[in-house]
Amino acid sequence: MQPNHRSNIVLIGMPGAGKSTVGVILAKHTSRDFVDTDVLIQTSERRPLQKILDENGHLALREIEQRILLSLDLSNHVIATGGSAAYSGEAMRHLKKSGSVVFLHVPFAEILERVRDFDTRGIARAPEQSFADLFEERYVLYKKYADLTIACEGLSQEQVSQTICRRLGPDA
Repeated sequence: MQPNHRSNIVLIGMPGAGKSTVGVILAKHTSRDFVDTDVLIQTSERRPLQKILDENGHLALREIEQRILLSLDLSNHVIATGGSAAYSGEAMRHLKKSGSVVFLHVPFAEILERVRDFDTRGIARAPEQSFADLFEERYVLYKKYADLTIACEGLSQEQVSQTICRRLGPDA
């Protein structure tokens, strides 16, 4: 059987949207491997995301993330990206070649409930940028690159995973 050239499921969305947790559940439901690109970044750099931000700034983290994303050559994976992946058009086009991009849309108020460590979580943003401004800026990018948007408000991570499977169809 010929492998599906778009066999990956790529999750994008804000920090706190549940990409990593939903990704693990989705990988189990769809018999795929799972990779979290934030973990790949931290392993490659041998330091946490926040330390990269503190020592090198948000633009350096975005460059590292782009390099990691462009280096991925995977099939049959669920890929949980970092929240800032969508800043790289080149990386997003690369990911779309081998997968369906799914935006986990969680409303801002719910993200605020989930993300309590905004200043220490390793979120790539300009120092003066508010979380609300970051949300608005990224929302546009997530919508631009998404093949599928999942409204996650009020859903458990299991329900989000089931919704993705249903919406992507039998090839999910």
